[in-house]
Amino acid sequence: MKIFVAGATGVIGRLLLPALVQAGHEVIGMTHNKDRIDMIQSLGAQAVIADALDRDSIISTVASVQPEVIIHQLTSLNNWNVSDNARIREIGTRNLVDAGKAANVSRFIAQSISWAYEPGEGYASEEIPLDLNAPYPRKTTVDGIISLERAVAEISNHVILRYGMLYGRDTWYDRKGVIAEKVTTKQMQATEGITSFLHVEDAANAALLALDWPSGPINIVDDEPATGIEWLPVYAEALGAPKPNHNEGSNRGERGASNAKARIEYGWKPLYPTWRTGFYQSLSSE
Repeated sequence: MKIFVAGATGVIGRLLLPALVQAGHEVIGMTHNKDRIDMIQSLGAQAVIADALDRDSIISTVASVQPEVIIHQLTSLNNWNVSDNARIREIGTRNLVDAGKAANVSRFIAQSISWAYEPGEGYASEEIPLDLNAPYPRKTTVDGIISLERAVAEISNHVILRYGMLYGRDTWYDRKGVIAEKVTTKQMQATEGITSFLHVEDAANAALLALDWPSGPINIVDDEPATGIEWLPVYAEALGAPKPNHNEGSNRGERGASNAKARIEYGWKPLYPTWRTGFYQSLSSE
């Protein structure tokens, strides 16, 4: 298939492009930065330049490529700016979906998150509603996700990948990432809030497999949602950082997510089933 990947040079895109090429697909990687053209080409894909926030640019680019599938892996996370990321999810997704419709794209796969569910007891399944009444600042992130998922659902054949918190190379959790810095300098406390993690390799692999998955949202998280009291000391030890301090309580929506549907109905198995070993494996390989 001819596949258009938006966000081709992000932490997932850099792993996804060669996987798609190896699977025999014709891959076109989009970037807004001409300095990244060589990177895309080195991964075996054709490179195109377009800005996701420029509607005319996206529509004309997709029209010229005429892909069968669009995979949306766009984010804006480098500066920890949730407003910029929400704009990508709202405006960038709207532009990509409209471009896909105009080009008669038959399938759309998009990156979402697994921590936008409404508060409640137990790990969230896909049947739990998103947190429509979230207060600020959480509302900015959740509204971006709601906008993204509603737009993507306009394409009848679509998969929404609700990823867990990404760790691995070039994420916030690698040795040079912002989380690693906060943990190393003891700016981060271990709380009772629950996080579902996902290794970045599993994120890329799920996007590849989603080419054959049923339409709808699906949680793509590892097997062990955990409180900060559980996972943060393990991460700190793997990082070689000081043991974190503990703090009671949790933030809204920190309930974790269940991967039961992906495992049972889709047959998906994470390459890194738990952060307990995944943190050590990812940090030792850097």
